[in-house]
Amino acid sequence: MDDIARIAAALERIAPAPEPAADALAHPAYVWRDGGLVAARAFAPLPLELILGVDAQRAALLANMERLAAGHAAQDTLLWGARGTGKSALVKASVGQVQAQGGALALVEVAPDQLGRLPALFDSIAGVPRAFVLFVDDLGFDAASDARALRSLLEGGAEARPGNSRLVVTSNRRHLIPRDVHEQENAINPRDSIDDHLALADRFGLSLGFHVVDQPLYLEIVRSYAAANDLPFDPSDALLWAARRGSRSGRVAWQYVVDLAGRAGKAV
Repeated sequence: MDDIARIAAALERIAPAPEPAADALAHPAYVWRDGGLVAARAFAPLPLELILGVDAQRAALLANMERLAAGHAAQDTLLWGARGTGKSALVKASVGQVQAQGGALALVEVAPDQLGRLPALFDSIAGVPRAFVLFVDDLGFDAASDARALRSLLEGGAEARPGNSRLVVTSNRRHLIPRDVHEQENAINPRDSIDDHLALADRFGLSLGFHVVDQPLYLEIVRSYAAANDLPFDPSDALLWAARRGSRSGRVAWQYVVDLAGRAGKAV
């Protein structure tokens, strides 16, 4: 055995064995990591009623997840819009609500750079007597060609996805791919270029938009979070906090309440 082979064998002996995949029936949430399911350390979604200003989106998403958990037809879902408006929180809270109602549903978080491993994830959950929300947060592509693999997985691939799973994707972009005006102007057929950019978003049967929060709604969100944590607050202070950050959103409201709790010597 040459030196390189001996080194490789020694490294194999001392390398830790890969952790066994988590039981797909045992946990409320997972992370898809290194080709296996890993139980999420602490899945503690917000109560659904604390996510304000998105009543229509909340009702549509929850109904879709309830159908999935019941084994009924359900849609892949795209949540798009302004940053910090509660897209990710709503996904987790909706899963938590279905679980609280007794639904056999789990969340699996898939990092955007792990999309190429989705077929292996499909294999690992196919046949499991439980439904899975495959959650891809903050997804975006630089070019239409980068998105074609996901388009094929969503619709049109040779191998069907298991019926107990649906993708739920959040993005700041409505169509996931930035519009290239120069490309469209110089295309032989501009309509083909436009269609290519819209093709991925069209694969989602449910598309929910989230928009900028106005001042009254921002203060109502702060009030709701503060009341849930037994914290008094001054509206003018909450508005000053938002002004310093240059935006009003559910995320900024939560960050303000975290700061309030810190000032009061409390944990949240």
